[in-house]
Amino acid sequence: MNQTQINEQTIVCSDHITLAATLFRPSNELKGAVLIGPATGIKRQFYASFASYLCDNGYGVLTFENLGIGESNQGLLTDNTVTLQSWGEKDLTAAFEHLKAQFPDAKYHLVGHSAGGQLIGLMPNAHQLSSVFNFACSSGCLANMSLINKFKAHFFMNFFIPLNNLLFGHTKSQLVGMGEPLPKQVARQWRHWCNGSGYVKMAFGRTVHQHWYDELAMPSMWVNAVDDYIAINENVADMISVFSQMPAQTLTLDPKDHDLSEIGHMKFFSRQSQKLWPLATDWLSKHA
Repeated sequence: MNQTQINEQTIVCSDHITLAATLFRPSNELKGAVLIGPATGIKRQFYASFASYLCDNGYGVLTFENLGIGESNQGLLTDNTVTLQSWGEKDLTAAFEHLKAQFPDAKYHLVGHSAGGQLIGLMPNAHQLSSVFNFACSSGCLANMSLINKFKAHFFMNFFIPLNNLLFGHTKSQLVGMGEPLPKQVARQWRHWCNGSGYVKMAFGRTVHQHWYDELAMPSMWVNAVDDYIAINENVADMISVFSQMPAQTLTLDPKDHDLSEIGHMKFFSRQSQKLWPLATDWLSKHA
């Protein structure tokens, strides 16, 4: 079993903005290198146990925080003009370049959680990925949700976000258990994309004038859970449809089948769900 070496890192983006990151380096033979794309408003520490597991299995891993989140919060949230789109175009792109510099000549993979998998078509270097493993990655389309969940989602997206942005200049997502406080434009764009279909496709020809969603053709695995009201099967399919050339396999987990009380939108990466983690390493080993 490999011994994990953990080092704090600084990622430098194309506009010289810096992001906080953590590098997990195996001491023995390197099987490949993995970038963990975080969900909206989630700090990198959330993925530490999962990253250590991947590293113990021979993979170099980079976790990071998008601009405006956690230790990547540059100044006051109210002064931050970062968008979801820039998280893909700048943050994910720079994080991948940093991973490649740390592990040259490796095969590269992305493990995307929610937004971390949705935004990869905005990365000009995404074609260098050998495979993608996504969890809870979907369009989040409100119209596809069940009635009660549609009500909850509409409350958050169409009442809570606009009210918070008006009152505070950012969205206090932590008050409703939705991760860290969000920069105003991130929350606004998130709201707009989830109110339509195809998520980022809502911005094609508007704010997104160049993308690679219709070019990426690496193998991908899309995993969701039956107790996730956001990444339901219809919304996973909606997101996959945006990647028109990407071969996609899907898997829907039921926590009862794995003696778990819940998986939902977040718990795949928790230590309590580590019995699910071989799904990721099995996938990576097939594409190493």
